[in-house]
Amino acid sequence: MQITKASEAVGAIVEGVDLTSLTDDEFVEIREAFFDSGALFFRNQQLTPEDHIAFAERWNDIDINRFFTPVEGYPQIAKVLKEPDQEVNIGGGWHTDHSYDEIPAMGSILYALEIPPSGGDTLFAGMHAAYEALDDEMKVRLDGLQARHGNAHIFGKDSAYQKKFGGRFGNTESAVQEAIHPVVLSHPETGAKGLYVNPGFTLEIVDMDPAESTALLDELYAHIQQPQFHFRLQWQEGMLAMWDNRSTWHYALNDYQGHRRYLNRITIAGVPLDQASS
Repeated sequence: MQITKASEAVGAIVEGVDLTSLTDDEFVEIREAFFDSGALFFRNQQLTPEDHIAFAERWNDIDINRFFTPVEGYPQIAKVLKEPDQEVNIGGGWHTDHSYDEIPAMGSILYALEIPPSGGDTLFAGMHAAYEALDDEMKVRLDGLQARHGNAHIFGKDSAYQKKFGGRFGNTESAVQEAIHPVVLSHPETGAKGLYVNPGFTLEIVDMDPAESTALLDELYAHIQQPQFHFRLQWQEGMLAMWDNRSTWHYALNDYQGHRRYLNRITIAGVPLDQASS
């Protein structure tokens, strides 16, 4: 097994391993690389739904997504699907999965079944690298701040996004989650400091004037969107990607109109998040 950095800021590529027959020693090495890099990418995997579930369960309990359409017979697996006649894709903007939950999901494991002939890449951004690149003045300003996250504006039945999305999300009446998390967290596994706000689900900085909150978030988002913090993944059928929601953003590009793109996703349960210490 070989593990090499995908970029300096985020991600690693794992080669020479079959995820259906991982030894305990291989899993320990993969787990360490995952938390160190924030995301792992495995090519040429041949996974049944049962294999996908078994690999996911080695990490933690499965967090069943309440809004995505499940694979028939496998409620643990959510479809990430865009048909040729659909215009809007799932995840088409920078975000972090499940930051609206009081205990956010640890990560997501996405397996590619059908990939368009071109386009459909996913961008990843590293939150530890982005935090470390902030100047000292901004780090002091962020110390101790908390942000509110929510999902009604995305998954709610009356949201503009749901209407634009063509009603493809289910269970929309339950899109009422809100949670407060540190703006700078201490990673539960590594202790590394990283930014934990995102354009998809962060609503505001708690106890801050709304205009100041918006300005600060916009400044952080502009900082994180600089390309030195990114890796662009070009999907292949049979590829599996997994990412740590506590240390990454991701963005599914919607540049393959008229083609089908279908992946299966399992979400892994996480733990409460702690404020980074000064």
